[in-house]
Amino acid sequence: MARIEIGDEKVTTYGSLPSLDEKAPHFELLKSDLSIATLEDFKGARVIMNIFPSIDTNVCATSVRNFNEKATELKNVIVLCISRDLPFAQKRFLKDNKLENVTNLSDFRERNFGKDYGVEMIDGPMEGLLSRAVLVLNENGHVIHSQQVPRIDEEPDYLAALKTLL
Repeated sequence: MARIEIGDEKVTTYGSLPSLDEKAPHFELLKSDLSIATLEDFKGARVIMNIFPSIDTNVCATSVRNFNEKATELKNVIVLCISRDLPFAQKRFLKDNKLENVTNLSDFRERNFGKDYGVEMIDGPMEGLLSRAVLVLNENGHVIHSQQVPRIDEEPDYLAALKTLL
């Protein structure tokens, strides 16, 4: 379990992020059209998984915008922005912000992603939502970068994640 901070409060996650060189766990998440996306759908591409509590918060929205901007500079990279927001809210956000280089996916229905990836917060004021984390996967779906952001109100280390793809 990871311990993160929300304000002055310590919060626990369900588990830990997958380890470096480990194959990322299978997932089934909802796309904005309510169809299912799986990890296998992205096989052969390098994947940035930008995981966060809610698209409707400032830091989460900023991370989506920043990864959208950076994704244009990278070859064979897909950015997945994953939260428990409804797919309708995720779709609205992309449209309102004119973002085209990220794919929003939702864990609101099955709620397995948060447990399988060790990012579901199991106590505190945001219990049930996903913590802020970034994973980078190689073309074979193995983890090449992992960051559990220690404070929920901090942005991820974009440079560290992107450096693994250069």
